[in-house]
Amino acid sequence: MSLQINRQVVLASRPNGKPQANNFTIAEAPIPAPEDGQVLSKTIYLSLDPYMRGRMNAGKSYADPVEIDEVMSGGTVGQVIESKNSGFSAGDFVFGYGGWQEFWLQDGKKLKKVDPQLAPISTATGVLGMPGVTAYTGLLNIGQPKKGETVVVAAASGAVGSVVGQIARIKGTRVVGIAGTPEKCEFVTEELGFDACVNHSRQDFAENLKSACPNGIDVYFENVGGKVFEKVLPLLNNFSRIPVCGIISSYNATQLPAGPNLTPLLMRYILVKRLTFRGFIVWDFDSQEEEALTQLSNWIKEGKIRYREDIVDGLENAPEAFMGLLEGKNFGKLVVRVSDEPAG
Repeated sequence: MSLQINRQVVLASRPNGKPQANNFTIAEAPIPAPEDGQVLSKTIYLSLDPYMRGRMNAGKSYADPVEIDEVMSGGTVGQVIESKNSGFSAGDFVFGYGGWQEFWLQDGKKLKKVDPQLAPISTATGVLGMPGVTAYTGLLNIGQPKKGETVVVAAASGAVGSVVGQIARIKGTRVVGIAGTPEKCEFVTEELGFDACVNHSRQDFAENLKSACPNGIDVYFENVGGKVFEKVLPLLNNFSRIPVCGIISSYNATQLPAGPNLTPLLMRYILVKRLTFRGFIVWDFDSQEEEALTQLSNWIKEGKIRYREDIVDGLENAPEAFMGLLEGKNFGKLVVRVSDEPAG
């Protein structure tokens, strides 16, 4: 192989609050050689997702943290350069968790082939990847939307929320999105087909949300938390279901917010309205991944689901893009194009 250097983004230090540029550094390492059962791939697309903020912290969580001087974790779509696994050949497109680097080595058992005939290969990081499966399994297993109900979706223009709302529409519900700019709200209603979208940045957010949900809220898909959730809570109907897959508003928090203490009020609502809250991680529903991806790809072909990608060029720009993601600056699924797709 003529190229001998693998550029990487590694964790230089743990952030205190919002990640800063100095928490990351660009490193160089030799391109690894595959051993028996392994596959060497060149990264084309790197997925940036909110969960990565938690991996930057030390301490126990649902996944191991990234260690200092270790490559930042993340999903990657790449092309096989060299394979010592009979299931993969040079030239295959694959998805795996290769991290923030130009080349990555992985056991073939942890790789999935990506079919470029099915959809653009970048979608393996979004609508036909972890975010899409998160939306499908969380909404249908926990939210259980029923025809005629009202479903409200936080971060409605994002990778997960946009898919949640469109599936809810397919299931015959009234769908209300919540987003942070007029442009995002327009996209959610005009392009994605939501019945309404409310801008949480406006002073009259609470009033507008209530107007958009005249019959209350039956399902609230949560991935934001904070002040958005506080305005949703009073509108929840009896027996509402709340799938919780993220709380991005607090990922950079270093302490609990100032009072008042809303826990007693929340517990009262849970009791009196018989609410169902369930947090989940996408791999809780591993057995449904194939079903989800098949159904999502069919809906895309039928024009029932649309998606938007926010593509940033260059591995060196991943830290800045990620920091913007945590502040809602992206518009659609955030992806870093690390290298060009091969012609043809």
